[in-house]
Amino acid sequence: MPTVAKEELISVIEQLSPANKGLEGVIACTSEISTIHDVTLLYRGYTIEELSAKCGFEQIIYLLWNERLPNPAELEALKKDLTANMTISADLLPMLQAIAKTNSHPMAKLRSAISCLGLLDPAAEDISTNGLKQKAIKLTGAMGAITAALSRLSKGENVIAPVAGKTLAWNFLNMIRGTEPTAEEEKLFDTALVLHADHELNASTFSTRVVASSTTDLYSAITGALGSLKGPLHGGANEAVMKMINEIGTYEKVDAFIEDAIVNKKKVMGIGHRVYKNGDPRARILKELSLQTCKKSGLEHFHKMLVRIQEQMEDRKGLMPNVDFFSGLVYTALKIQSKDFTPIFATSRIAGWCAQAFEQYANNRIYRPRAYYTGAVGKKI
Repeated sequence: MPTVAKEELISVIEQLSPANKGLEGVIACTSEISTIHDVTLLYRGYTIEELSAKCGFEQIIYLLWNERLPNPAELEALKKDLTANMTISADLLPMLQAIAKTNSHPMAKLRSAISCLGLLDPAAEDISTNGLKQKAIKLTGAMGAITAALSRLSKGENVIAPVAGKTLAWNFLNMIRGTEPTAEEEKLFDTALVLHADHELNASTFSTRVVASSTTDLYSAITGALGSLKGPLHGGANEAVMKMINEIGTYEKVDAFIEDAIVNKKKVMGIGHRVYKNGDPRARILKELSLQTCKKSGLEHFHKMLVRIQEQMEDRKGLMPNVDFFSGLVYTALKIQSKDFTPIFATSRIAGWCAQAFEQYANNRIYRPRAYYTGAVGKKI
């Protein structure tokens, strides 16, 4: 009988088994929250195109958590609750000051800060329906405030308090930059929050559900998600896109860069998606919305470079951009530092993580998959 190399055996097993590498194509749970449907993304049945055009981020939060859009009174109550939780407490501030002084990755700082937030919550272990909703409001209000506070403290700047009656988008931009956003900036950032709020069973969302499935507390589930989002293959791609176009330098050098990338099989950041094969609808929305802001910010040349990269990759490889391709440019146009891009992702995705955790707790079974063992058997001492 011919011998088969271990690598070949693993390859055969992966092809024959449903447990494909990276769980590609594996259905791990049922969900009513969001899905990639045909050529678009749905939140609770609504297309991302309609939601981003007609709804603000707070409405999306309510929709993800409650299965329907809010009426005016419900929306106003949610906004007040979220704003109230954007204030950094006197107990948390010294912890944030200590965390901000470290040389750690910004996502490591945010992960640690959210753990501290949980430590200060006397009801942290309460995973009743009402308890989870209260913690979700606390986490969603605090995520952006903590991100802004850590960014400012790391530069030796003072923390800025939220302003009542303003949106999460307005408050975040004001709190992180120290300058009030224009109506156009607020709308652009709010749309970015809407587009990133949830996205089916990606790595960080799956992490949320896996951790929650042990019936641990919500803070633990969210810190697990933050750890997953920290990875450059998930949350850090938009920062890498900006690094890429800065390294290319000019529009005239784009084609040579793409040629080199294709010939030498180098990854072009922000291009391609495991599930979207006909393009990411979120990227299409950001591409159009970002152009005017880029013109006003003197970044139109970067937008032009990205469009050329997109054209080249579509023509030559049949690959299209994902949401990270244009989101980094959006944040740069809004005068936000690149180190804060991934924490901003968390500021939006906390809405979806909480919704996914609610669903997991409500119909739970602990995740316990199996692995295809490829090691030795029958060994003796």
